[in-house]
Amino acid sequence: MKLVIQGKNIEITDSIREYVHQKIEKAVSHYQNITSEVDVHLSVERNPRITSKEIAEVTIYVNGAVIRAQEGSETLYASIDLVADKIARQLRKYKERRLDQVTHAQIKTSEVVAPEPVESTLIGDRTPELPGEVVRTKYFAMPAMTIEDALEQLQLVDHDFYMLCNAETGEINVIYERNHGGYGVIQPRNANGHTNHKNGKTAHGMSAVSENSNIA
Repeated sequence: MKLVIQGKNIEITDSIREYVHQKIEKAVSHYQNITSEVDVHLSVERNPRITSKEIAEVTIYVNGAVIRAQEGSETLYASIDLVADKIARQLRKYKERRLDQVTHAQIKTSEVVAPEPVESTLIGDRTPELPGEVVRTKYFAMPAMTIEDALEQLQLVDHDFYMLCNAETGEINVIYERNHGGYGVIQPRNANGHTNHKNGKTAHGMSAVSENSNIA
C-alpha cells in the first residue's frame, strides 16, 4: 500500500510523519488487500476567523472507488485521530456494501420513478454570485457509471455532490444531497429542451432535475 503525505502551511516533521503512519495504517489495516494508495493532506488555515485551523484530509483509492474524509480541530494530532476514525468507518461501510452486493447479486434492488416537476429556472429570483478567486482546482478521472454507482461514490467521498459521466447517455450529470432529504440528479437539456435520459427517469429515491431547474 502506497502512503503519500503532503503539507500546506506546515512542515511535515518526522514525528508528524510517524504519527500519520501509525494512525492511518491502523485504520486501513483490515482493508490493505483492496487499497492501492492512501493520500494524506495536512494543512493549517491562516484565516483568524476559522477555529479548527489544523486540518487532516485523507483520500483512499479502493478497487477503482475513492473514499475521502476530512476533519479539523485546534491541534493537528487531534485532527489526525478524528480523520483516522472516520476513514475506518467509511472503509467498513464500503466493504459491508460490497459483501451485500455479492450476496444479493441475483436480486434487482433498483426501481425507477417518474421525475418530479421542475421549475423553469435554476436560481429563481437570486442573483448568481461567483467567488472572488479560485482557491483550489482538482482533477480526477471520470469513467462512465450508473446513477446508482454515483450515489454510492457520493456517500463515500464526504461531499454533498458528485459529478459523473452517465453510462446511459454519455453526458455529464451531477448527483447531490437535497436540503429536505434524499438525492437529486442534475441533467443537461439538449437543443430541443429535452433531456436525453432514457424515459426521463432516474434511480429510486432521487429526482431528475434539468440544468435550468431550481435545486433544493
